Amino acid sequence: MPCDLIAALDIGGTKIAGALVDGNGTPVVRARRATPAREDGATVMREVAAVLREMTATEDWARVAAVGIGSAGPVDASVGTVSPVNIPGWRDFPLVAGVREITGELPVTLVGDGVAMTAAEHWQGAARGRTGALCMVVSTGVGGGLVLGGRVHPGPTGNAGHIGHISVDLDGDPCPCGSRGCVERIASGPNIARRALDGGWRPGPDGDTTAEAVAVAARAGDPVAQGSFARAAQALAAGIAATAALVEIEIAVVGGGVAGAGEVLFAPLRRALRSYATLSYVQRLEVVPAQMGTDAGLVGAAAVAAQERGLDRFRAPRPEGRGLLRESR
Repeated sequence: MPCDLIAALDIGGTKIAGALVDGNGTPVVRARRATPAREDGATVMREVAAVLREMTATEDWARVAAVGIGSAGPVDASVGTVSPVNIPGWRDFPLVAGVREITGELPVTLVGDGVAMTAAEHWQGAARGRTGALCMVVSTGVGGGLVLGGRVHPGPTGNAGHIGHISVDLDGDPCPCGSRGCVERIASGPNIARRALDGGWRPGPDGDTTAEAVAVAARAGDPVAQGSFARAAQALAAGIAATAALVEIEIAVVGGGVAGAGEVLFAPLRRALRSYATLSYVQRLEVVPAQMGTDAGLVGAAAVAAQERGLDRFRAPRPEGRGLLRESR
């Protein structure tokens, strides 16, 4: 039987999703559990184990060549641990070791969820065929990943490209990460909503105070709602431009729930980017919406594991050369 599937996990603060992904990026088996994010680490791991066991019980498991994990971070792929900000019970938690207890001798690759999303967009989405890209998830937090030289570049610990914690306001509000004025502190969904409420915006009769509701108000012409999105767009533009100046990316792909606001976000983002991306070699930088949707984490986790194993059918065409991804130890 051919080993032509990758087992993928996408672990976040609300869900633990699993899938067996084929060479076309299609999940052929799925499993899912809610994340008990406020429980202790062992309880969270039991839900991860339940997802894995649901997949190992299928006939298709015999076709699995490797396991890929995309997790909320920070992660440390060099030692196989995770410390997600939104899962307090996991601090330096040995996730890879726990997964190996269930999956046996299969190779396991761990990256942050932003890197996984980047791998998906580069394999089959908006960054396909690009040699330099920044892919971002703008949602409850702001994460990201890099494509350099035509290959996903997670860095030694699996966190490279984490644009959410670039400081774009030196005297800005404290960020939970310990720094100040981070992109995430300004551009994440909860902070867009917080800023709109602080500025005098009030929700409709349904009482919805999410960034999605702020986006609806912005589309309807509410100046406070529009201003909150413009401020978020400015922070994103500053972070994207700084990244482009540093590593010469050619495209920035923006996904996540906040990106669902559409032109409410992208129009001011493109305008702001013209003010920040001024050097000659970054002026042609494109900013586009992500294409991979809710399966990006799973498809990307499969892609990074497959790239590590040299399984070319799981990858978009790229320049010749050795991959930059590496297996967690």
